[in-house]
Amino acid sequence: MKKDFLTVTDLDREEIYRIFNLAKRYKSDRKNRQFSGILENRSIGLLFNKPSTRTRVSFEVAVKELGGSPLYLPGEATQITRGETVRDTAAVLSRYLDGMVIRTYKQEDVEEFAAHFSFPVINALTDLFHPCQIISDYFTIYEKKGGVEGLNVTYVGDGNNVCNSLILGADILGVNIRVASPEGYRPVEQVLKLVKNKKLLKISSDPLEFIPDSDVIYTDTWISMGDEKESENRKSVFKKYQVNRQLLSKAKKGFLLMHCLPAHRGWEVTDEVIDSNNSVVLDQAENRLHCQKALLHLLYS
Repeated sequence: MKKDFLTVTDLDREEIYRIFNLAKRYKSDRKNRQFSGILENRSIGLLFNKPSTRTRVSFEVAVKELGGSPLYLPGEATQITRGETVRDTAAVLSRYLDGMVIRTYKQEDVEEFAAHFSFPVINALTDLFHPCQIISDYFTIYEKKGGVEGLNVTYVGDGNNVCNSLILGADILGVNIRVASPEGYRPVEQVLKLVKNKKLLKISSDPLEFIPDSDVIYTDTWISMGDEKESENRKSVFKKYQVNRQLLSKAKKGFLLMHCLPAHRGWEVTDEVIDSNNSVVLDQAENRLHCQKALLHLLYS
């Protein structure tokens, strides 16, 4: 039976740790230019309706280094933009491809595609979730801190798709997740209802409240794709949520600063902070490649 990865909750704790262990191996093997052939003779489509740098490149390289053939399909070049249904597109592409990585707007579209596609479907980002990013983020924390369970992760900013997936990943892995967001920009109730261990989650409007005991401080853009028309209003609303020297003045020594990139420097985070010794943003980005190889390995083994 095929397995999809549409949200973090499609994996259990054991499977996530298996990905971590595989990612460690793939990261080490890549230094020696040793590549797996688990996707040999398989073609994987990348259907992207949103722009991408890290997600597209890391998945294309991952598929190629696993022995497969990646096929990039920009959304505007497909018949979906001319009215073909997601269902018909999925059914036809099942006859050509052995897997699909989708980056789009509606979570429902990814779920519908998976329902009519015969092979694994991976959610590479929707407006609601960004599960591949969060697997890489928790792997990075695991790598830097020697584990994740019981750590305090604080997210400061817009309760967006990254925040949603961080919360669900924390619930699975036993991480204390704290969210500091202004009223009206918090994680949606649809996501909060999925949290099983409510004690792990705290939400506040005070950006300073959780900083002193945070092992990890995470921020993301205030202007997600599709929110550009609200940029000036959001800049005003989130001004006090900027991760800067003042906000971090009471932070633990040795905390990790995370951002999934791209960053709007001078908005949600200052140059001084994102370029500091606490920052692991480039490690996060690199680990997308290793974790996506591990995820593909899991789905195809």
